[in-house]
Amino acid sequence: MNAPVKQHLIDPEICIRCYTCEMTCPIEAITHNDDNVVVDFEKCNFCMDCIPVCPTGSIDEWRVVETPFTVEQQFEFMELPEQQEFESGSSEASTGLEALDDEVAKLLAEAHAGAGGKARAPASATKASINLYTIGKPAELTVQGNYKLTKDEGHDVRHIILDAGQLPFPVLEGQSVGIIPPGTDEKGNPHLPRLYSISSPRDGERPNYNNFSLTVKREDKGVCSNYVCDLKAGDKVQVTGPFGSTFLMPNDDDSRLLMICTGTGSAPMRAFTMHRQRTSPNSKNTMTLLFGARTPGALPYFGPLKKVPETLLDKHLVFSREEGQPKRHVQDELRAMEDQIAEMLADPKTHIYICGLRAMEEGVEAAFTSIAETMGEQWASMRDVMREEGRYHVETY
Repeated sequence: MNAPVKQHLIDPEICIRCYTCEMTCPIEAITHNDDNVVVDFEKCNFCMDCIPVCPTGSIDEWRVVETPFTVEQQFEFMELPEQQEFESGSSEASTGLEALDDEVAKLLAEAHAGAGGKARAPASATKASINLYTIGKPAELTVQGNYKLTKDEGHDVRHIILDAGQLPFPVLEGQSVGIIPPGTDEKGNPHLPRLYSISSPRDGERPNYNNFSLTVKREDKGVCSNYVCDLKAGDKVQVTGPFGSTFLMPNDDDSRLLMICTGTGSAPMRAFTMHRQRTSPNSKNTMTLLFGARTPGALPYFGPLKKVPETLLDKHLVFSREEGQPKRHVQDELRAMEDQIAEMLADPKTHIYICGLRAMEEGVEAAFTSIAETMGEQWASMRDVMREEGRYHVETY
């Protein structure tokens, strides 16, 4: 019997093929084909650099194996293999079963340390279509419109509408697509797709049309963001996806959504809100939004948000650099809403969605920890239960 070894794997059912892990890996141990992103066992040194950059947690998967899965085998994965059992066999098969059991237990504990749990879709969510279009066979969509959303010159955020025409391109709120910018990188390789969240509901930016929208911020020297922000009506765009099967909204209309976002992290929140506006316009007190930006001029959809009825969407717009006002962030607003947030956390119908810059996570976690303590609860335990029930969702970048 071979000695057990720890192998780093990627969950193909959750991975959204954004290739951030591949671009981050310092030793090029991560690669992909048209179907899967995988980790080469022969190269991986467990440096863990790829773990914090993954927006879904699909990268944080491990198995203890006797024979590591090859790259080619991983390319064929439709789902992750179960953790194999290690059995004794004959006395010649092992130099000591107790030693083997101890080694396996040690490796398993090490492999799953800090994993934080796997993201799950809400129980009532519609099943998502994923990976219909790949790098090898992308969809060609047509730009219907490109609209500037912000007045702050330092924050050029665009609303891009893409038309799929006769191509089937089913999407759900909370999913993403990949945009392939033209040209090649410094090594002469074609650019990899960049991922953008869909900001329109499942029945289209315009109801019952086969189109959808994206919310894109122009980044200094950003190859794809500059390409997308400069698109004009009629331009053709190479698109992969759709991606994502967990950051989805529940279909039961009495579910409560607590949405916390910054910047372009507002994209899925806009989609959630528009879907509920269209399907349950008379819903009351079921959606709460905390939206952070530097100033009102830097906040995407500031005007349209103000028109959404307060009965449908309880809005809390938070600004960190508004002239003449103290600096405030979304975590400050969470603490200010302590009683309301505590009541929502205690309600099993509440679903939490967090989307935006990764830097917001620590502050939001600290705020939830503090609020949970006022309830006599441990936030880590509450969060784990919510995640297991498909009610806690985080996508940061």
